[in-house]
Order: sequence, then structure tokens, then C-alpha cells
Amino acid sequence: MAGLTILYFSWVRERVGRDEETVERPTPETTVAALLDNLAGRSPGHGEAFADRARLRAALDQRFVPLDTAIGEARELAIFPPVTGG
Repeated sequence: MAGLTILYFSWVRERVGRDEETVERPTPETTVAALLDNLAGRSPGHGEAFADRARLRAALDQRFVPLDTAIGEARELAIFPPVTGG
């Protein structure tokens, strides 16, 4: 089974130190928040990027989702700060 590609944007990318990474696919019932908990231990940058969940948004296969959403069979997870307009 293929892994899960995680894309990082804006200051999340800067803290993590990469644009993307592929991780072992979690179980379908794993939530985005639970995966972020796991990823936070990968490096100090990951921990810093994921520390304040109120500053994060997520998309599974290019569809915005709350952080308590199960990953299911998604192939891609994007993590980014809230988008502001002007």
C-alpha cells in the first residue's frame, strides 16, 4: 500500500524544513490531529509547526477538512495556516 504524502505550506513549511514528505499510511480511522500528534515528535521543527492547532488548516485530497477528520483512504494531506483575504 502506498504511503501518505503530506504537503506543507507557508510558515509550516519553514518550520518543518521541507515542502513535503511521505509517511507510512496510518489506519483509515486515524484523524488528521492524531497524525499531527505523531509527526510532532519527528523533529523540533515539526513540534513547533504543530504546537498551536488553532493556527493550522488541513485538506485531504484537496478538500478542506477539520482536524478531527479521519484520514480514510486519502492519498494527500496538506497542512497550512488559515488563508486570509484582502
